[in-house]
Amino acid sequence: MPIELTMLGCAVVLGLVYVLFAATLSTGQRGLKWNASNRDGEPAPLTGAAARADRARHNFLETFAFFAAAVLAVVFAQRCSAGSALGVQLYVWARVAYLPIYTIGIPYVRTLVWLVSVVGIVMVLRALF
Repeated sequence: MPIELTMLGCAVVLGLVYVLFAATLSTGQRGLKWNASNRDGEPAPLTGAAARADRARHNFLETFAFFAAAVLAVVFAQRCSAGSALGVQLYVWARVAYLPIYTIGIPYVRTLVWLVSVVGIVMVLRALF
């Protein structure tokens, strides 16, 4: 199996980690009763680490669709290369680093790590052309 598909699978697992981590911190602030409810009405806004984890989750979901599409296109077109292999690894490892960096609240480094993940996607796409 190409490393591109392996790393896509890793990114799916990582996405679940993002969702569960954000949900855990959210439940810690809003309470188990809110989490188990129908969530009618406006919830109390998240603050601090919970809010940052929720934004990190949202950011992951924004980039993941592009990453997955690029990986599947490269594999389907049989255009896997050293560049696409490096690109998928850059994306996944940058996204691994992104969650704690954003949750802790480290500015600038967070943006740099996000940029590395986008460069990874571009490297995968470059293998198509």
